Parts: sequence; structure tokens; C-alpha cells
Amino acid sequence: MSTQIKKKPWNRVDLPVYSISSKGNEYDNMNIITYASAVSMKPKRFICAVYKNTKTLENVRSDGQFVLQILSDNQYALVRLLGKQSGNKINKIERLNKRNLLSEWNGFSILKEALAVMEMKIINEIDGGDHVCFLCDVVAYKNLNDGNELTLNILSDKKIISI
Repeated sequence: MSTQIKKKPWNRVDLPVYSISSKGNEYDNMNIITYASAVSMKPKRFICAVYKNTKTLENVRSDGQFVLQILSDNQYALVRLLGKQSGNKINKIERLNKRNLLSEWNGFSILKEALAVMEMKIINEIDGGDHVCFLCDVVAYKNLNDGNELTLNILSDKKIISI
């Protein structure tokens, strides 16, 4: 049996890995997100799913906007900080700043090596089980770097996740 057939159907498609940068009352945060998809061309809209009980969820709900960053394939090691540690327990922005990995765009901290960034404005919220799904308008965007996107298969190959 091939490796593809052993995977659950939702893991057969190699999804891109994004990061959300969010502004909060206490402090800003970043996390990893793979459940993100464009759903409309005009206006340009995305649905982005954020885990419940997270600092990012608290931040995006209170601010009503965030930045969705397309990660580069050379940023795989950031998943250990941004996806495997809680923003409720550590200040991820502070740690990224100490490593000189951040710059600023439209008032948000962004990862310097990301491929592109999109500023999202939330227009609706839907309960998605263990995630909250946000329907968002893209209000601004910027391409930052050339390169290939980080994907779930890369994270699996690097033994960071199992799919």
C-alpha cells in the first residue's frame, strides 16, 4: 500500500503553512495556521481557522484584524516556537525579536523571511469545533521574498509533525 493511501483523506493534500501575527491588549502574538483558504476573488476573502483557547484567538477577536503570513520552506524550525508553544505562557514576539527575525508592516510584527503577508479584516465568525473560523477581507498585501512555501509534507519530513 502506498504512503498516500495510508494517509487520512484530509492529509493527502499538501497544505501550505502560514503564521498569524495578531495584536493584543497585553502583548502581540504569532502562531501557526494551516487551515486557511481563499474563498472569493472579488472581494478577495479568506477563511482562517484559529484554535480555541489560544492567545491568537483572544487577540484577533479583540482587534478584529490580523496578518496572515505565507511561510518560506526555510522557516520550518519556527513551527516549534509558533505552533508547539502557547502564547498564553510565553511571549513569542519577544523571543523572535531577540533572534532579529521580525520587521514591521502596517503596525504588525511580521517575519522578515516570510514569502508574503496579507492584512485581514474579520467580517464574520463561525464555530468550527476545536477551531473558530474567521471570514476575512484582504485589506492589504505585500510580497516580501522569492522562494517556496513551507508545507505540511516538509514539516513531516523534518519530523516536526506527523500526518
